[in-house]
Amino acid sequence: SIVGENGKIIGLDFTDIMIEKANKNVAKLGFKNISFIKGDIEQMPVESGSVDVVISNCVLNLVPDKQKAFSEIFRILKQDAHFCVSDVVIVGELPEHIRKSAELYAGCVSGAVQKNEYVDFIKKAGFKNVQIHKEKQVEIPDSTLEMIFSKEELIKFKESKVGIYSITVSAVK
Repeated sequence: SIVGENGKIIGLDFTDIMIEKANKNVAKLGFKNISFIKGDIEQMPVESGSVDVVISNCVLNLVPDKQKAFSEIFRILKQDAHFCVSDVVIVGELPEHIRKSAELYAGCVSGAVQKNEYVDFIKKAGFKNVQIHKEKQVEIPDSTLEMIFSKEELIKFKESKVGIYSITVSAVK
């Protein structure tokens, strides 16, 4: 395991069913240093300054109060510890009908905010050295876009770089 014999991994979820499923998988694999707790990312049942690393995959954009979520991550991290998350953000003004189609295509889109707003939440929480490591546009199939745009509008939209992006970002407390 990456954390070593003395390290500890804590998983957090707010549903009993996911906690139960995760615990079954850990039992099958025989790990002794992994535990799962029920809680909300906006108010984690974790001691302040007790965590070395926080990771998350496409969850924070679904949280209603992103500022509170990043402040909670800041609270539980040790000094000079870091987080690394993958998430979905929006770049530019996305027309509402495109956003709705994208939500149907990729569920993670529903709570997405502008990329610069997302980064501001991180900075306002107190983090430093904010870095975006990866940024990739989420491709919406042409067949979906063709139902919304004329050919000319579609060309213009694709050239604009407005869209939904998957990013991987890290920062240090």
